[in-house]
Amino acid sequence: MSERSSRFAPSPHPELAGNLSTGLLKLIALVSMFIDHAGKVIFGNAPDMRLLGRIAFPLYAWCMVVGFCRTRSVPKYLGRILQAGLVSQPLYYLALNTQGHLGLLIRETVSPLSVGFSFPALWEVLYTVFLKKPNIFLTLFLGLFALWGIREKKALSQIWCPAVAIALATVLNADYGWKGVTLLILLYAVRNTRPGIAAVMVSFFLFWGAGYELTRSLFGIPIDLTAVPAWLSAPLKAFMRLETYGLLSLPLILIRFPHDLHMPKWISYSLYPAHLVIILVLKLIIFG
Repeated sequence: MSERSSRFAPSPHPELAGNLSTGLLKLIALVSMFIDHAGKVIFGNAPDMRLLGRIAFPLYAWCMVVGFCRTRSVPKYLGRILQAGLVSQPLYYLALNTQGHLGLLIRETVSPLSVGFSFPALWEVLYTVFLKKPNIFLTLFLGLFALWGIREKKALSQIWCPAVAIALATVLNADYGWKGVTLLILLYAVRNTRPGIAAVMVSFFLFWGAGYELTRSLFGIPIDLTAVPAWLSAPLKAFMRLETYGLLSLPLILIRFPHDLHMPKWISYSLYPAHLVIILVLKLIIFG
């Protein structure tokens, strides 16, 4: 192996502690994300469907850590994520916009170009579609960039790469923002110990969920904690907030599956835009 190629080869790592069946985990995450997105767009922000969708991102984050430790070329990995994100972004913009009528949304989006072509008008359209609300691949791209810098330790990259990634996640309004990138970094830091993974997940999602309202019902069943003793109701309230339900992904991350689902990379990356196409079709059928 040449000196240039060896620079990008993964350095030796102890055995990863969590679930390595990333094919199945990604499929579970995709189903969870589809339920979440359908709940938001098709069913008027249905709370129970949004709750089930909370497990998707932590599963993707763990799969990213495993993929980073296994990959032979981080630049190629970054390239695949970037390509998938760019292809998915127009679909994401159209599918996840909660405006019901798709035709009206498209007309409003391209309206700056309706009076004639100009570069400022083109930039306004591109900004609206690609930069106003980026999809999850931007968060994964920035997280992977941060992990690469932490591992390589080139010119203090273990400091400035995570800092740049977190800053860009904030400035570019990445999905899950700086918290999403931080979760990838923390999971990478504790990747070799199950107690460490559990500690990071519990503390992180308790922190993340603290700013959300308490869940008042689950799947149609009202929840009343007033009759519960104070010593028990306080921790229950901490765990019963929207983003805290991301902890439902923890058993899937910790417990190894006996088998995995292996699929070509192009199929793996095409599943995300495919689920957006399904959302778009449902929007067309329901809302016109």
